[in-house]
Amino acid sequence: MYTKENRTKKIEQRGCKMKIFFFFLFSFFFSLSTQAQCAMCRAALESEEGSVQAEAVNDGIVYLMAIPYILVGVLGYAIYKLKYGKKNAK
Repeated sequence: MYTKENRTKKIEQRGCKMKIFFFFLFSFFFSLSTQAQCAMCRAALESEEGSVQAEAVNDGIVYLMAIPYILVGVLGYAIYKLKYGKKNAK
């Protein structure tokens, strides 16, 4: 049977989960759109030769964005193989 303490703990946990859910729901639908750029990038892109440099800056951003995703993917794959690879070999 549930005691009064167990019921209050479950209600508190449910309330905490609901707060987290609504926080993520609110932040997902009401995110602010911002545009930011460092001063050096802005100066380089506003020059007359901006098209070539703009492509170079965009390529650099893609490389900087892709590397962490690749590293996390490799780490996740390694953990998966360590955890589940031995079970399949038996």
